[in-house]
Amino acid sequence: MSAPLIHPNAAPRASAYAPARAMIAGAREYLALLLVLAGMVALFSFTSEYFFSLKTFSSIANQIPALTVMAVGMTYVMIAGGIDLSVGSVLALCGGVLSLAMVDWQVGFAGAALLALAVGLLCGLVNGLVSVLWSVPSFIVTLGMLEVARGSAYVVTGSRTKYVGDAIAFLNDPLAGGMSAAFLIALAVVVLAQLVLSYSVFGRQLVGVGSNEQAMRLAGIRTGRVKAAVFALLGVLAALAACFQVAHLEAADPNAASGMELQVIAAVVIGGTSLMGGRGSVVNSFIGVLIISVLEAGLAQTGVSDPAKRIITGVVIVVAVIVDTLRHRGAAGKHA
Repeated sequence: MSAPLIHPNAAPRASAYAPARAMIAGAREYLALLLVLAGMVALFSFTSEYFFSLKTFSSIANQIPALTVMAVGMTYVMIAGGIDLSVGSVLALCGGVLSLAMVDWQVGFAGAALLALAVGLLCGLVNGLVSVLWSVPSFIVTLGMLEVARGSAYVVTGSRTKYVGDAIAFLNDPLAGGMSAAFLIALAVVVLAQLVLSYSVFGRQLVGVGSNEQAMRLAGIRTGRVKAAVFALLGVLAALAACFQVAHLEAADPNAASGMELQVIAAVVIGGTSLMGGRGSVVNSFIGVLIISVLEAGLAQTGVSDPAKRIITGVVIVVAVIVDTLRHRGAAGKHA
């Protein structure tokens, strides 16, 4: 009995459809997030007569640059299969260094900002190298850095708020459409990071490390360097976020960004980045930032108390994690 005939082009055709399917799936996720965002805007516009206004939207836009750039870095870290709990404390430390250099040492903004970026880079590198070289879970390493950086922020600032005045107010001053320079810079970071993730060799390596690190190692990719690089990048972006926040508050506070790491992780998870690694989108994380910010602003305008806002935000985060888990199981079932 002869063997069944198999068309020689069957496998290539199937593989040729894979990128198109991935693109369609990504577009669906993107549209779903936009629909959620639009639905929230419509709901709060109905419940509050002041919500749907240029003033509200520009206020939201000018409050999210710090959260946005840190969400970009966290997206990279989580795609690589890691997590960073220290970003809020690193932000506070870098803000303290920035204010110390400008106020006490009389260094100009450019030099002070470079110093703050260097401190952020150092914190990120320590997180990445300790996690890679000693195979310590990034959760534990960054939990330790959270305490180290927060304590260092108190030392640098003398445990008090350091005011810089309007020396860097230009970052927060409204430009065209009421948007600040900080928001436009954050938006440029989002676009650049998405292009790197989607079209560069490093982006493909990053996704591969998060999906199957062992296979990437066998393919000759130095996975440790990739993982250390994304932690270092997140440290730099936390320092950039510190510049934005100091410009917004006109001061550096050692208590700044306490708990902000949870907001960053929440935005990235809501944006669909997998907690298991290997999948994520910077643009979707940005939409996640917008969802959280619109939720907080809308609840505030409708008179919801702060405890209730935290409860509602927490429920939204848990639901996003459940959806991510179910999606991961469904994908695993299809490939089984």
